[in-house]
Amino acid sequence: MSLDHKKWLKSRISGKGAMLVPGVMNALAARIADDLGYEALYVTGAGLSNAYLGLPDVAFLTLSQIADHVAMIRNITDKPLIVDGDTGFGNAVNVWHTIRTFERAGASAVQIEDQHFPKRCGHFDGKGVISYNEMVQKVRAAVDARTDQDLQIIARTDAYATDGLSAAIDRANAYLEAGADMVFVEAPKDSGDIEAIIQQVQAPHVVNLVIGGKTKPISFDELNEMGAAVVLYANAALQGAILGMQHALGQLKKDGVLTEAEGLVATFQERQRLVAMKVVEALERTYASD
Repeated sequence: MSLDHKKWLKSRISGKGAMLVPGVMNALAARIADDLGYEALYVTGAGLSNAYLGLPDVAFLTLSQIADHVAMIRNITDKPLIVDGDTGFGNAVNVWHTIRTFERAGASAVQIEDQHFPKRCGHFDGKGVISYNEMVQKVRAAVDARTDQDLQIIARTDAYATDGLSAAIDRANAYLEAGADMVFVEAPKDSGDIEAIIQQVQAPHVVNLVIGGKTKPISFDELNEMGAAVVLYANAALQGAILGMQHALGQLKKDGVLTEAEGLVATFQERQRLVAMKVVEALERTYASD
């Protein structure tokens, strides 16, 4: 990537055409998505909670745990990283600190949402949102906190589930006026509501398609035509990995042996390629003491 990752993302989002972005829950998933040619990656809070903690997405992760993962992923890719900042880990002052922390870790964009703490996955029932004014102050704090103006601030609202479409649109517009660069209305039920949101909030939009979640499946081409900026599959990699592990380990448990021939695992060579073993071997030769 010839430009800085933040500058590149800002330019790409402001241009024409949607961008398909996968969620990554660790550095290996980021390696795979980068290798497949995705333009940007999303560091998913739900994915981290599931894969790192083995727990559901109900606010168990800490700021430092997410920041550590961002830094590890940044270490192996120069692709833009959109980071799930949950509720910002507190009030507006905490949001200020969260943005600073993620920016130092290597984020290109940070998403902050308006749920009550402890938050819940956007596609769970039982969500609640903070007051309109409190979230506006959080957005203002996020905008003020960044040291590089190219860092994109994404304001997410979960008000669609609690207060309906009109309230979600009103909040998205308010967060935009407070300085957010992008907006993200979580879990609209169908394409008609997504289209209404995009038409009534004049900003780049993130549309999150959770496989099995509350939003009905919709094609990338259709969302591109509507004017979405980012079409996000936050946990496709995670759900694919779960199924792959179940198949491979289930076969091993059944037969007591597992080889590459079954087609259930990547080859040893492919595994080493993805983790850049040749780069490490070259470094070993360069710095050999004998």
